[in-house]
Amino acid sequence: MNDEQPTRFGRRLRDQPAGFRSLVEGALRPIRAERVTFFRGAGAGAGLPTGGHEGVSYPDMAAHSIGSATVSFGLVSVPVQLFAAGESKAAISFNWLHKKDGSRLKQQYVCSKDGEKVERGDMIKGYEFQKGQYVTFTPDELKALEERATGAIDIIEFLPAERVDRIWLDRTYYLGPDKGGERAYKLLAEALEKTKRVAIGQYAARGKQYLIMVRPRHGGLVMEQLRYADEIRDIAEVPIPKTEVKKPELDLAVKLIEQAATEDFQPKKYKDNVRERMQEQIERKVEGKQITEEPEEAPKTKVLDLMQALKQSLEGADEKAEEKPAKRRKVAGKR
Repeated sequence: MNDEQPTRFGRRLRDQPAGFRSLVEGALRPIRAERVTFFRGAGAGAGLPTGGHEGVSYPDMAAHSIGSATVSFGLVSVPVQLFAAGESKAAISFNWLHKKDGSRLKQQYVCSKDGEKVERGDMIKGYEFQKGQYVTFTPDELKALEERATGAIDIIEFLPAERVDRIWLDRTYYLGPDKGGERAYKLLAEALEKTKRVAIGQYAARGKQYLIMVRPRHGGLVMEQLRYADEIRDIAEVPIPKTEVKKPELDLAVKLIEQAATEDFQPKKYKDNVRERMQEQIERKVEGKQITEEPEEAPKTKVLDLMQALKQSLEGADEKAEEKPAKRRKVAGKR
């Protein structure tokens, strides 16, 4: 491609063949399908539709089924509907324009050998088995390679919940009971809750077999797409020099952690300040105002001694703790 920075995938759908365009648009619509459709998003890897693909955002968080499947364990079958557990806000992106007249630039496929522009009808997919050497596949051959989507989530084993490390987690989806499956759904949810175990299984669709985990949550079921063993690197590959931690340093570090410790995670306390700042500046530009740079913070004093850094951190935490009650008293006084 002759454009160094690719534009947003969704905005290029109109340039794609009708068949491909309808497939993607259908996957992005938060409606129930007869079976779950998987597709590969730009840079996001293969997964269920709406599973964290950039630019997919719903105006409200109302639950919309994105597909249906059947959870099978032993002789028990649980028909379920799948729902996206969350949404990713569309990233703020910029398009390439012609500096001369401000027109939007188009992407083109160019042959790396002769430099000629290649139309969609003249393209064919190939697999690089050696550097610069490809074996090509027709659409029918590619279709034959894909795993047949059965819509079955086959449970293989049940593990203690704490045995599955968070590093294996990839994407999360909610499962809801489908018509006629209410009792079996509730049975599985309560059985997992009572045994404190999670279900591990596989789900085949669109050329790949997905490793999944089903766990109980607030009376319902959650399905989490997991990574395979060969998709996770060992932390032993990270160079970590051997060093000794002194007891006084450890004691201060523990005290610092305890001062900032809380019992519950409250995600509403956090927001994307960078995105908000960028959006505000862009709106200023749209209104004809100049973009102003944020004032740079003065560089913090570099502390070389670890003990000194820990002590200063504890002092700062103590000062913040003292400020909070004072603010509350001031507000109460106004009332």
